[in-house]
Amino acid sequence: MKIAAAQLTCVPADVRANAARAADLAAEARAQGAELVVFPELALTGYELDALAADPGLWTAADDPRLDPLRSAGIATAVNVALPTGGPRPALATVVHDADGAHVTTYAKQHLYRHEQELFRAGEDDGRFELGGIRFCLGVCYDNHFPELPGRGAADGCRVHLASSLYGTGDGIHERATVYPGIAREHGMYVVLANHVGRVGPGRGAAGGGGRPYGLGGDGLRRDGRGVMRWAP
Repeated sequence: MKIAAAQLTCVPADVRANAARAADLAAEARAQGAELVVFPELALTGYELDALAADPGLWTAADDPRLDPLRSAGIATAVNVALPTGGPRPALATVVHDADGAHVTTYAKQHLYRHEQELFRAGEDDGRFELGGIRFCLGVCYDNHFPELPGRGAADGCRVHLASSLYGTGDGIHERATVYPGIAREHGMYVVLANHVGRVGPGRGAAGGGGRPYGLGGDGLRRDGRGVMRWAP
């Protein structure tokens, strides 16, 4: 199976523009033979917490028509959004659709990082889905610093851990280079990290890209120059 980890520079607080960009990347991944594409944390708005707090119109449900270009790309997608919950706070959630655009699962981030706790509602349930006979589990950025989360996925038969994340160019370089290979080594799973590149939001500086897959021993797997990665079960 080929899995693509997409990295992009978001248009701040513009769901339609970022959904169109994501759809273009998904179509490109599909053209290169990928069956699944994973996007970074808050890929449809950028890490624009003030804007998300001020405008619930930026919150995006799994059936939101602004996702139609992405759902119609002909490839399975895992995209992280601010998800309406029916209450005053959204969840910071990864929404998975299959290649036909049908909703597969939604996972809400359980371990919110610092200021995220003021805006988002923490999730309570783990995320799982199956594609092509392969079982996947989900984590979002700071989630992945808690090894019990992917550990539960491994115990439940998951072979691949998908991580929609945001890491900058400072300490983030070290974090992403240690946390994700560590998950692969400790739990015997393949790990796919998707990260932003460039400006990501007020006070967050620039993200450093570096999205990639990790093999069972924690080694980075080879990727092509356009970000599509091959994984063989």
